[in-house]
Amino acid sequence: MGIPTLISTTTASNAANISITSGIDSTYDEYMFVLTDIGPATNGENFLFDTSTDGGSNYASTATSTYFRAKQTENNSEQEFNYQPGSDLAQGTGGKQLASGVGGDADESCAGILYLFSPSNSTYIKHYYGQFSDLQAGEIYDTAFVAGYINQTADIDAIKFYFSSGNLDGVVQMYGIS
Repeated sequence: MGIPTLISTTTASNAANISITSGIDSTYDEYMFVLTDIGPATNGENFLFDTSTDGGSNYASTATSTYFRAKQTENNSEQEFNYQPGSDLAQGTGGKQLASGVGGDADESCAGILYLFSPSNSTYIKHYYGQFSDLQAGEIYDTAFVAGYINQTADIDAIKFYFSSGNLDGVVQMYGIS
């Protein structure tokens, strides 16, 4: 991994999404998105992202992804590590899942890091991977491991983070890796 350079910080309060529509270009081959204190307005929502090739006018990229998770309850009644087939995509469009069932209480939110590779390369598909942690409704701590590729060769120049329903609060920092 190279040296990260902070490009932008976006803070949302009761917003429909966090969209970054500038700064993703050919300057860097790798981009890192650090997401902190991302909380949904309603309980039990999935946290998603999607990409755009037209500056954010249209978010509907086709992707194939995989989603694994580790889970632990606060009272130690459940532990598991497994593949979540309902959270991945097989050449699907729409949101790519980063966290599941995020709680909406004051002590519940999610945080994580998403890496996006070569978004301005017009020859190859765009790979990504990330790790996200969240406290779900019902006091379940969850860590998700996600990876996949966006099946398009057009330049990705915008990204959007959002919940499956309702508004959100949180901070997204975008870094270029050189």
